[in-house]
Amino acid sequence: MPRIDIRHPHRLPPAEARATVDRIASRMQEKFGLAGRWEGDAFGFARQGVKGTIAVGADEVRVSAELGMLLGPLRGTIEQEIRRKLDEYFGPAA
Repeated sequence: MPRIDIRHPHRLPPAEARATVDRIASRMQEKFGLAGRWEGDAFGFARQGVKGTIAVGADEVRVSAELGMLLGPLRGTIEQEIRRKLDEYFGPAA
């Protein structure tokens, strides 16, 4: 299965970084029907064709996902959109 693994730095306080991931998760649920929940400092999400996590660290956010066969060919486009959204929500990567 194709995988995505993106690390993006941030300078937000932990509570604010987590709240930002909550906003992202709400949009993912609204737009793509992804269901998810927090487990410690990681928000796990899944739907048919994709499953993954958004982990909040002290100075970075890490997005990891496994794509199913149908989404595999779109991996590059999906990664590009994730990076764009991380820049939007957490500021540009250095």
